[in-house]
Amino acid sequence: MSTAPASRRSLWPLRFISVEAVSGVVLLAAAALALACANSPLSHAYEALWHRRLSFGTPLLAPYDLRFWVNDGLMTVFFLLVGLEIRREIHDGTLSDPRVATLPIIAAAGGVAVPALLYLVVGNGPEVRRGWAIPTATDIAFAVGILSLIGRVPPVLRMLLLTLAIADDIAAILVIAFFYSGGVVLDQFAIVAAGIALVLLLQAVGASSALAYVFPGAVVWLGMLRTGMHPTLSGVLLGLLTPVTVDFGLRARRRANEPRVTSPAQDTDPPRACESPVVRVETMLHPYVAFGVMPLFAFANAGVSLGGVDLSTRAPLSVSTGIVLGLVLGKPLGIVLAALAAVRFKVCGLPEGIRWPQLLLLGVLGGIGFTLSVFIANLAFEDPVLLAAAKLGVLVGSAVAATLGLILGRWQSSAAGLGSRA
Repeated sequence: MSTAPASRRSLWPLRFISVEAVSGVVLLAAAALALACANSPLSHAYEALWHRRLSFGTPLLAPYDLRFWVNDGLMTVFFLLVGLEIRREIHDGTLSDPRVATLPIIAAAGGVAVPALLYLVVGNGPEVRRGWAIPTATDIAFAVGILSLIGRVPPVLRMLLLTLAIADDIAAILVIAFFYSGGVVLDQFAIVAAGIALVLLLQAVGASSALAYVFPGAVVWLGMLRTGMHPTLSGVLLGLLTPVTVDFGLRARRRANEPRVTSPAQDTDPPRACESPVVRVETMLHPYVAFGVMPLFAFANAGVSLGGVDLSTRAPLSVSTGIVLGLVLGKPLGIVLAALAAVRFKVCGLPEGIRWPQLLLLGVLGGIGFTLSVFIANLAFEDPVLLAAAKLGVLVGSAVAATLGLILGRWQSSAAGLGSRA
């Protein structure tokens, strides 16, 4: 195996963390701008903007409002990036090594189960209980952004946070697929199958241009929309289908039949030529998702009119309270208790350099659940009163978790500095 690709792979997490740390600030600014617009004289213009209906002049697609095209269209690219991350991590990342991945995966499972149970304890009535999955998500951009503000933290803690967030994303995808998709129309799966067949055909002939897969991807998206499944899941599916080796299809077969020749020229190949499609497409999309898609989603969905939030009745109050408790209390409890049980029963051990207080910090940061929490809230509630209460709960819970994480992290960093000087 060439050492060049391996060295580039080792630099990928640093590049990812750097982009996410900055994008967390942009995401926060977009959410703050949306809140300001929704609670100012611009509120009517803000809502009118997102209710503008767009049509592409084709009978295949009915006119939808602008918020639909952000939440169900552009967010497909976000989920494509998630699918690519999962595909790469399973192939040669942290999820490929059970010894490394076991602890954060078990911790992530606890971080999904306990917030959901807390929400269900607080929530009464079937309509309120539809929001059980809202406090189970972790926003990696915000979490990494807060971690970067803390200062000196062990590098392994950053990797644990990334792995936990990826496992969290997998859980969120499964939840959306099984609990928040509409009634499934089976005969429309033929469209999804046709799109996947086109993707596999292009891969078989060795098509390496990302643009070649746009049309098949659009067919899969349209098929998902028509089946009643959430269309953004098409992004995950396409990400998981992306090749993880440089050579695939006809190219791989030709290379297999060629005599193996080693020459110094091989070491001077352009870096992009040595990157697999999953790494190349992920690297290409990441800045656009981090600084375009996610802030636009935040601007479209974080605009909660505080004057329109009514917590005087039981249902909206239960929704907000359940989400805040789930994010602020349930996430750290679930993550730490699940990790404690895994270590206690010798399923895995704590990584070198990590202690339980730092794992508590990981749990607190896991309670920052902005992007996917708001996304699930949009799927869970049609009632605008409950949806507004849910979004308020997400904003408050995530803000409290971020503040607690920053305070706890700074305290731990200061204590570590004092200990090293002593």
